[in-house]
Amino acid sequence: MRMRQLGRSGLFVSELCLGTMTFGGTDDMWGKIGQLRQQDADELVKIAVDSGINFIDTANVYAGGGSETILGQSLKNLNIARQDVVIATKVLGPMGESPNARGASRGHIFNQIKASLQRLQTDYVDLYQIHGFDAATPITETLEALDALVRQGWVRYIGLSNWAAWQVVKAVGITEARQLAPILSLQAYYTVAGRDLEREVIPMLQSEEIGLMVWSPLAGGFLSGKYDRDGRNAEGRRVEFDFPPLDKDRAYDVIEVMRGMADERQCSVAQIALSWLLHQKAVSSVIVGAKQVQQLQDNIAATSITLTSQELARLDDVSRLPAEYPGWMLERQGEYRNQ
Repeated sequence: MRMRQLGRSGLFVSELCLGTMTFGGTDDMWGKIGQLRQQDADELVKIAVDSGINFIDTANVYAGGGSETILGQSLKNLNIARQDVVIATKVLGPMGESPNARGASRGHIFNQIKASLQRLQTDYVDLYQIHGFDAATPITETLEALDALVRQGWVRYIGLSNWAAWQVVKAVGITEARQLAPILSLQAYYTVAGRDLEREVIPMLQSEEIGLMVWSPLAGGFLSGKYDRDGRNAEGRRVEFDFPPLDKDRAYDVIEVMRGMADERQCSVAQIALSWLLHQKAVSSVIVGAKQVQQLQDNIAATSITLTSQELARLDDVSRLPAEYPGWMLERQGEYRNQ
């Protein structure tokens, strides 16, 4: 398991990050994703840590706080030293009926970090992320609140999730102008069959030296190898919870190419999809979640797969996004300068 520097910091995280969205769900939306109880979660955490994963991601809204509670107890049950793991959690979504029990306001952030720390049974979070963009709260208020948490020692680093490129850059400008805690990372959706991030976000991340944490690297299981164009093998989470959205025709084309590569290596299609992400320079860590031990072990094995330049070129050809403005104009006008 390789370690990678997260953004412009001295923090090193494993190239795979254990996602805990499958922990603690009931009969709501989170239950469709996973309903793992404590014993099963303990087993996954142990396998992840024993494999070299030191990075674990959760959020206060996952199972209404249940995911954080189970994760915190797992670390205690397994006697894992706090300094040996990097814990990331998130804040934004509704955690009550009050209009102030949601969003990225100073009050909600302060209330929720205390609740998250209690559930996680720790006195600090390594990476505290704003789970999405809150149009009702000034960005400056959010960033100043996060800076205060860093100064108080409750949070070590700050990150964002699901923000547009212009929103991230605006936030970066504010933190630099006001000398606030810098933005270390962005958590975003990115797969070989869903490369929208490459239009604006990834060039921005590379320019600003911000780390990229990838969520749903298998497109909600669509790239797991379970699905065929004819629909014969339709099963799994995508049947009940068809998310995230993607161009399925393009995705099927990608799956067909990956299946050939997987057959040659006698590995899974999912491992090829994860390996492609691990070959992308902008990616700091790929979040992998699982309901079963075998799924997690299969995902971890992807770190041992090296794709050739020819294979990467084939995947690029079959998954490439159609050209859009201003991208095609920037490329055309930049030709003479790039030379």
